[in-house]
Amino acid sequence: MIGLTTLTTNGRPLVAPKLNRRRALFVLAKIDEILGWEKTIDRERDTRFVELGRYLCEVRSGQYWRLDNLKSFDEFLEKRFPGSRRKAYYLMTIHEQLPRIPKLHLKQVGWSKATELAKVARRDGQDFDCATWLHRAQQLPKEEFKHEVEKHLTGKETEPWEILYFKVYKSQLAVIEQALETAALMLGTDKSRGYALEMMAADFLAGASLETDQKNALFLALARLISALPVVQRLRLFEMMRNSFEPVHTEAATTEP
Repeated sequence: MIGLTTLTTNGRPLVAPKLNRRRALFVLAKIDEILGWEKTIDRERDTRFVELGRYLCEVRSGQYWRLDNLKSFDEFLEKRFPGSRRKAYYLMTIHEQLPRIPKLHLKQVGWSKATELAKVARRDGQDFDCATWLHRAQQLPKEEFKHEVEKHLTGKETEPWEILYFKVYKSQLAVIEQALETAALMLGTDKSRGYALEMMAADFLAGASLETDQKNALFLALARLISALPVVQRLRLFEMMRNSFEPVHTEAATTEP
């Protein structure tokens, strides 16, 4: 990076490493080759990500990006990974955090699960149970494995999740944002937008079930809405429901012979 020669470490100047031009040309060519494969063969990214992560780490440590007359490693990533620098850092983390796992096994589990393994390895350090976590990655489906990692890192039982992508037009944003904000206010500010969207969907299903007589859909929608309420409000709601049923029970009792 610019200005490296002006930095010091323990009183000694920190200078850029000597550029191995021959090795740099080889590594940069391999990176371009792998990225070219990814564009044509979708599955290849799951079999060569280990190799790609190793080469990226070498480019950073050896400052091979200088060969392309670039100013920094970040600029190198912007050029090679437009719009996806985060994935490049994930691949580098896999290489740095999982040296004890054979590369063949990493290729078998895929880069997505390997990224989750790297999170556990970084958190646990020397206590990382390599064999146990590798076995889980091999046996569990991707989403279930992510759930196990999240539970290990946070100490909390979390519900499996996934990210949804869909396009909306700018003319639609105002009403969508207003609906989400209103639902969020009703649920409480600690709830994510996913809960707000679920509440809106449940409200729609509740209305639709009245017209189509789909009582089960109405029940499921109400059950999910109630589960999103704070405990105090749930208890208050249960008390209100219990009181609303008491006149019915009393009337039924007086009409019995």
